[in-house]
Amino acid sequence: MKKYASRVLWVLAAVAGVMAVSPALTQAGGYPNELYVGGFLVGPQAYTFNRFSFFEAVDKAKEAGASVIEAYPGQRLAADDERPFSHDAPPAVWAKAKMKLEKTGVRLVNYGVVGLGSTEESMRKVFDFAKIMSIPCITTEPGKEEDFDLIEKMVKEYDIKIAIHNHPKPSKYWDPNYVLQCIKDRDPRIGACADTGHWARSGVQPLEALKILEGRIVSSHLKDLNEFGERDAHDVHWGEGVCHLKEILDEYRRQGFNGNISIEYEYNWENNVGDVAACIDYIREYGKNN
Repeated sequence: MKKYASRVLWVLAAVAGVMAVSPALTQAGGYPNELYVGGFLVGPQAYTFNRFSFFEAVDKAKEAGASVIEAYPGQRLAADDERPFSHDAPPAVWAKAKMKLEKTGVRLVNYGVVGLGSTEESMRKVFDFAKIMSIPCITTEPGKEEDFDLIEKMVKEYDIKIAIHNHPKPSKYWDPNYVLQCIKDRDPRIGACADTGHWARSGVQPLEALKILEGRIVSSHLKDLNEFGERDAHDVHWGEGVCHLKEILDEYRRQGFNGNISIEYEYNWENNVGDVAACIDYIREYGKNN
């Protein structure tokens, strides 16, 4: 922990003078009211803007109407800084990212999908990064079931949530029943990252999967697709596809879900800020009418 403490001090010192005072935490999910849209903590997964830098992704999130973002490992930091933003980056990169987020007013609420490895050293590297960056949740797909014992140890020590993501077949996590099997007897901070689009690609009805995982969903990659059961199906604006977005949001509300919802819009890559904004508009209208 000595190594971790020194990195914390370094980053905090580097951002001294630019850190804004955090407003009171007022929502069940632990964030202030102004970060929520339609009653949900919603913003883009930075992978949506993977043709651009992390700094640009933060700006695009703000432009689309969001105040939160989920980062992924390896995105270049800025247009003029090719260093990747990740848990492997030097503290100087983390400090610059913190300053960008503070100046923009965008919160970093999740990180993934990231590999944790199978050793305490490899896992601590990711958890230390999340703690330093004040990220409350890490999204991952563990390599083997035996990894969950060590993951649970890290979760208890760091008080950081783990969300098990479901890439489509042939990933073993495509099946919500398997995900439940892996997490049901674990610390409640170990849950599912419900990727509704990947369930649909695997021929799983998202609404049914959410009910299977009731009470164990800690985050979501929310998608609407143009086709069901097709791996090559692409994203469409929320409410215009086959994933039954209103019913999904109804189910989240029924379950009392309070994790982050990431818009991972993997289409129209070069110019999809308007697409993300349309999804945010959809959830905003949902909140007004429901």
